[in-house]
Amino acid sequence: MPKGIMPRLFPIFLKLAGRRVLVVGAGKVAECKIAGLLDTGAAIKVVALRATEAVREWAHSGLIELEQRAFVTDDLRDHFLVVAAVSSPILNELIFSEAQRRGVLCNVVDVPEECDFFYPAVVQRGDLQIAISTSGQCPSLAQRLRQQLEKQFGPAYAEWVAELGATRREVLKSSLTPEQKRELLKSLASRAAFEAVVAGQTLAKGDAA
Repeated sequence: MPKGIMPRLFPIFLKLAGRRVLVVGAGKVAECKIAGLLDTGAAIKVVALRATEAVREWAHSGLIELEQRAFVTDDLRDHFLVVAAVSSPILNELIFSEAQRRGVLCNVVDVPEECDFFYPAVVQRGDLQIAISTSGQCPSLAQRLRQQLEKQFGPAYAEWVAELGATRREVLKSSLTPEQKRELLKSLASRAAFEAVVAGQTLAKGDAA
């Protein structure tokens, strides 16, 4: 890979349930990063001298572990991933270099060169997730694309994806041939099928009213 050229990222959706995640910093930026981790099932530890009200409340509720003190390199021990959300370039560099040495995945907020991964802009519709990344080059563009996709993929997709999952499990257990299963699942995931489901939901709501 030529010097100065960033390798292409490998897009994945990562399971963090039961994994230990460290967040250094507890200001407004860190608060947003922590919020994105809360529903993952990760064991979240936050180290910071000061914390926002929301971060303190999460700690009080037992959703995260909060230690209000300065970061020390040993905080990285036995952690799978670390997010550095502090304003000190020196501290950010220390966290990144120590994470690299220990084999801990690291994201230093707003410093692409000190990131093993990036937070994407995400459209969430139930189990449907659409993630957009510019590899840290232009987060504002990723956010604009997210807003466009949120209009294109409305809330109805959440229920539809759940129904597709249940139907898929039934189809896979059926006595149909592999080819028949593939064709049926493909048709169920079509735009026409989605529009029919949405029309049915709208009709049902109208009847209930």
